[in-house]
Amino acid sequence: MKPLFVLIIVFLVSLAVSSFTSGVDPNLSGKIALSVMLLFTSLGHFRFTQGMMMMMPQRLPAKKEFVVATGIIEILAAIGIHVPAISRLTGILLIIFFILILPSNISAAMRHVNYEKADYSGQGVQYLWFRVPFQVLLIGWTYLFVIR
Repeated sequence: MKPLFVLIIVFLVSLAVSSFTSGVDPNLSGKIALSVMLLFTSLGHFRFTQGMMMMMPQRLPAKKEFVVATGIIEILAAIGIHVPAISRLTGILLIIFFILILPSNISAAMRHVNYEKADYSGQGVQYLWFRVPFQVLLIGWTYLFVIR
């Protein structure tokens, strides 16, 4: 839920600031909001590494490396969407990334993983009522503000 708040609040603040400075630019505000949200979520990969490792499929080797790598991917994507030469490619790869991480989120929810506490006290399946639509929102957001 926190990433959604970050995305929306940063978007609205960015729109407000741009309306007083250079004129409203929803595309730039959308990119800024997505970047800040990605940087915010990437912090979790380094702060809650143990819990994020619990989200990974049981048989997957090198879980810690995957968690760190996906955190780095989020940081690089947050930067890449602002680089005109690679913005569109970054957006496409980011959508693929969002699709690829969804199964881990579904699996973690079904196993009640609480990645912040690194235990099994998570909300469970009801979390998916938020997570799946949020993932779809991120895909649509990326398409709308980065690729289109």
